[in-house]
Amino acid sequence: MKKGIVSILILIACAITLSFINSSGFEELAINAPAPEADAKMKDVSGKDLSLNEIKTGKGLLVIFSCNTCPYVKLSESRIKEYSEFCIANGIGCVLVNSNEAQRGEEDSFDAMSKYYASQGLKCAYVLDDKSKVANAFGATRTPQCFLFNTKGLIYKGAIDDNVKDPAGVKNYFLKDALQALLKGQTPGTQETKSIGCTIKRVE
Repeated sequence: MKKGIVSILILIACAITLSFINSSGFEELAINAPAPEADAKMKDVSGKDLSLNEIKTGKGLLVIFSCNTCPYVKLSESRIKEYSEFCIANGIGCVLVNSNEAQRGEEDSFDAMSKYYASQGLKCAYVLDDKSKVANAFGATRTPQCFLFNTKGLIYKGAIDDNVKDPAGVKNYFLKDALQALLKGQTPGTQETKSIGCTIKRVE
C-alpha cells in the first residue's frame, strides 16, 4: 500500500516537472525569476554589442523573441512597434531578440535584420542571439514571445494579446495590461499565457 502511494507521488512529481518543460527541451523561465544570461553580449543592429543588463532600466525590461519573416510576427508588427515605443516613452528597457540560428544564412542574417529594423521604423534594440543561447536560457520557443521583468523578476510571459490574427478582434490585452501594472508597481492580473507563433529555428 505504501509503495503504491509512493509510486503515485513520484508520478505526480514527474508530471509537474514535465509541465514546465516545453517542446524545445529547455525549461521555460518561471515567474519571479531574474533574466538569465543577462550579461551575455549580443550584436545589435546599431553595430554595438549589448546585454540585457545594459538594456534594462530602473523600471524594468521587455524582451520579445522575434524575427524578420515569421507570418505571426508580420501580423504583430504594428503591436510590437506600439509596445516597444510605449516602453521607450515610459522608461522601460525593450529589446527584440532574433534567435533563429538555423536561418543566419537566409532571411534572419544580421544584414537582413538591419534592413527589417529600418523598414519598420523601430527604435528599440534588435539583437542577434548567437547559437540561440539566450532563447535557450529563457526556454523561449515561439516568435513572437514576450517576457516582461520588473526590478525584481519576471512578472509576465507569453502572448501579446488573445488574437494574433486580428488586432481589431482583441479582447484581452495581456502585454498592455502587464506593462500598465508594472508602471503602477502592481502584479499583472494575468501572468502567463500561451504564445502562438512560429517555432524558433535552432540548429539541431
